[in-house]
Amino acid sequence: MLSSQAVEDVNVTFEDQQKINKFARNTNRMTELKDEIEAKKKSLQNLEDASDDLMMCEDDDLRIPYQIGDVFISHSQEETQEMLEAAKEALKEEIKALENRVKSIQEVLGDLKVQLYAKFGNNINLEADES
Repeated sequence: MLSSQAVEDVNVTFEDQQKINKFARNTNRMTELKDEIEAKKKSLQNLEDASDDLMMCEDDDLRIPYQIGDVFISHSQEETQEMLEAAKEALKEEIKALENRVKSIQEVLGDLKVQLYAKFGNNINLEADES
């Protein structure tokens, strides 16, 4: 005896498989981008903390070591502050660009979900596992 919610036999065409594969690739890419955004936000927070600490420094003649690649170069407090501000602005732009890419991927995923659910109904699960 079969239950009333038995799985229907649905023919999967090559085009359907391409859409499923595109959905999977975009979902993975979106996850990677979100991880990258979180890492950049953490770096931005570190730069903001460094900038705040630098403002508390009372000795204006103090040379501040600033890391460029693998090397630390000493600069005046003002130069270091300017470099921190430039680095923060660059990171903010990178985060904004990544968020725009995530948004465009979400739009593509939304379209694919509509198309795939229209054809396969309950026979396909396109929801991300939150585990």
